[in-house]
Amino acid sequence: MKKPIQKTVVKILKIVGITFIGVLFLMFILPVIFPDAITNKVKAYANEKLNGELSFKETNLSFFTHFPSLTLTLDDFLLKGSQPFEKDTLVAAKEIAFGINVKSIFFGDKIKIDKIYLSEGLINVKVNKKGQPNYNVYISESNETASDTSSASIQLERIDIKKVRLLYDDKSTNILIKAKELNYLGKGDLHASIFDLKTKAQIQGFDFTFDNEDYLKNKTVNAELVTKINTNSLSLLFQENNLKINKLPVDFKGKFDFLKNGYNLDFTVKSENSQLNDFFTALPPQFVTWLSKTSVKGKTDLLFTLKGKYIAEENRKPNIHFNMKIREGYIAYNKSPIAADNIFLNFDTKLPSLDTEQLELKIDSIYFDVGKDFFNGNVKWKGMTNPEIDARVRSRLDLAKLDQAIGIENMTLKGIFSADIVSKGKYIKEKNQFPVTKGDLELKNGFIHSTYYPNPITSINCKAKATNQTGQMKDLYIQLDPASFSFENKPFSLIASFNNFEDINYDIKANGELDIERIYKVFFQKGLNVTGYAKMDLALKGKQSDATNGRYSNLQNSGSLVLKKIKINSEFLPLPFVIEEGDFSFYQDKMNFTNFMATYGKSDFKMNGYMENVINFALSENQVLKGSFKVESDFIQVNEFLTISAEKDNEEQSVSEFGVVVIPSQFDFKLNANAKKINFDDLNIENLTGNVKVNQGKLALQNTLFSLIGTRVAMDAVYFHETPTRANFDYKIKATDFDIKRAYNEIPLFKEMASAAEYAEGIVSLDYKIAGKLDGNMTPVFPSLFGGGTLSVKNVKMKGFKLFNTVSQKTETEALKDPDISKIDIKTTVKNNIIKIERFKFKVSGFRPRIEGETSFDGKLNLKMRIGLPPLGIIGIPIKVTGTQDNPIIGLGKKSEDLEETEYVEGMENLPKTQEVIPTTELPVVTPKDSIKN
Repeated sequence: MKKPIQKTVVKILKIVGITFIGVLFLMFILPVIFPDAITNKVKAYANEKLNGELSFKETNLSFFTHFPSLTLTLDDFLLKGSQPFEKDTLVAAKEIAFGINVKSIFFGDKIKIDKIYLSEGLINVKVNKKGQPNYNVYISESNETASDTSSASIQLERIDIKKVRLLYDDKSTNILIKAKELNYLGKGDLHASIFDLKTKAQIQGFDFTFDNEDYLKNKTVNAELVTKINTNSLSLLFQENNLKINKLPVDFKGKFDFLKNGYNLDFTVKSENSQLNDFFTALPPQFVTWLSKTSVKGKTDLLFTLKGKYIAEENRKPNIHFNMKIREGYIAYNKSPIAADNIFLNFDTKLPSLDTEQLELKIDSIYFDVGKDFFNGNVKWKGMTNPEIDARVRSRLDLAKLDQAIGIENMTLKGIFSADIVSKGKYIKEKNQFPVTKGDLELKNGFIHSTYYPNPITSINCKAKATNQTGQMKDLYIQLDPASFSFENKPFSLIASFNNFEDINYDIKANGELDIERIYKVFFQKGLNVTGYAKMDLALKGKQSDATNGRYSNLQNSGSLVLKKIKINSEFLPLPFVIEEGDFSFYQDKMNFTNFMATYGKSDFKMNGYMENVINFALSENQVLKGSFKVESDFIQVNEFLTISAEKDNEEQSVSEFGVVVIPSQFDFKLNANAKKINFDDLNIENLTGNVKVNQGKLALQNTLFSLIGTRVAMDAVYFHETPTRANFDYKIKATDFDIKRAYNEIPLFKEMASAAEYAEGIVSLDYKIAGKLDGNMTPVFPSLFGGGTLSVKNVKMKGFKLFNTVSQKTETEALKDPDISKIDIKTTVKNNIIKIERFKFKVSGFRPRIEGETSFDGKLNLKMRIGLPPLGIIGIPIKVTGTQDNPIIGLGKKSEDLEETEYVEGMENLPKTQEVIPTTELPVVTPKDSIKN
């Protein structure tokens, strides 16, 4: 019995061995036999089905790259996006591999791809403001022919992603998602119309930003998800989704439908009865260090919903709801014996249609104790521009104990803070409504010491009071008495009161020195920098209506203000305006400037003068600040004043769009200017003098003289902006005896309007007026230009000008080749993108050419010419010139269309009407050689 058994075992082992060797042989031999065939079929499928540019370095076919799947690997893979992102990367990877169904190689019409592996790469998803994405690279079934001739097909059962960086940047929703070290495994029958996708995902660093605000930063994420996907309706149903953001467990369910022009969203994210400590682990990284030293206890519930349609074209947006509760909260920093406990919070906010004007914020209660001290408050807030407020805050806190309990990092606080505020009602500025309010704030013996600066701010005392008993702006009263502190052994004090905000009655006294740069270092914030020094001794008292109506004798404004190294950032300017030094004195409604020195980028300014209506301007939004100055400058770089709107294109790039110079409408300034050098787009202006007027958003230059391209120029101009990227100008210039070649090379507008000057050398003069619009790069919009003037030619040689040279060749008139032109006034007008040239004449070696007609800014010609022949020019050659300046088309004699009979006789316009004129159309066409023979 033993031998048959042994024989059977041996047979089985042989069969298993042969099978194993056969399979192993096939695993080696298949990639050798079929590499080109399989690779070519996959390439053909990609070219047929993909709408984006695809490239890779080389291919490999093997069973062992992702054993036991037969995989085609593409090294250094790059796929670019669909329009309008066809130049941007959609997917890039060190390698991307396609798992191939082996059975389909032998028994199928097509090679089936059932697995995708992506490693060490970038997935870069973009959506622009119009809602257009970059991921529409796959040509869908609706765009295919009825009979699919593809040699390959995708029927996915597995998606495996390892060590990939993900970027999702949606400008239409202002959502930015970044994920680094993304590992993802998805399984399911992905080729079915409706299927369940089971997913495991890990992310080492996850960021979520909405509307430029960071909500999650560098968080670890672990997820197990079950998602039902309907490819017919492009719908995603998130059924079982357990997430963990750091230590915080989150339940996530919802639905995401792709619409034709947007999305339909229905998401619910919640975490119930979670530990408060786990919640803090999910907060931005600045809390992580603090949390490692802090004992945090308590329970929390979180709820976030996002529901509704997002359709950018229809301005439809979803609703957001967020609710957070904290119960029995406890925080003790660094084993402090004093803790913030009994923390209770019920916070609820709604943002319908993502519209801040519909914001509803409700804090039913916020409460905590610090020993015997407490903070208690509740707030209801509805709307933004005209909010409805119902708030009550009561507190008494020893800031030293609070600092010890919660551990305010990088700062030490001391002082007794108390608050008692009640406010209820609507704030509607247009109707002079203000919530009924009674509020008292007080800080005694305050102390602030920052780790960023060695010395503290001490002796901080502030007592503020606000009351309004009727809900009207006229009954609002605010008092600050006193506000004082000491810094670097220099005391500062401020006493102020304001009442009747319909006609503000103010009383302000300020005295002391402020080293703004050093004070700022106490409250240091990374990425910002503030410098400056101010010394003041001011007493300002009066009523707004007295300033408005010119009753200056009723004002009691006096004192002085000294500023040094002050940086001012304005919405109107892209760079900070820096006051190097300035002495100011106040008297009534005036603020006098003495030796005011300022810089802006590379530009410098020195001013002396005064401003009027200063207090009125500071207290009201619609008042105009008036002033008169004498301004001197060594150098002004105009390009630095152009407004810039910059937006992040991705995490490594930024795209900037320049705008026009914006003139604030609240200024009424008169300036006597003297600038040694001005630069704008490589145009160098020197020794400028003139008067500048800024009023109601317009800038006017009057009686302005300057040197440009070696000549003295007189100019008047008016400029104002319509939008940040569109402006109007009206410009008048007069320049005598300048080098035309230099003007063509150095002045862009002259180059566009007098393009023939490219071939000219010599001296000309210009008296011209032009008006129109400027685009966002301060470049003229040519169809908008209109005006006219005279170009006076004193002594010019045309060298290489194709128009004259072609006419010379056609008429066999050598004198017209590179002619010398003198004493000509060329009058032109500009309108609707056309430069109209009035008739002008000149003499060249006995010939008498005459020219008139039109040219366009894109170089097209429509000219009438007549070459008057020696000796008197009575007989002439009619010429019609069309085409372009680079390729003129010349018609001679009868070929010149629509020329009047009388156009061929020199001086005939001065003959009596009764005198008979021989119709020149009957004359033979005469060349210069024929006239010489006769």
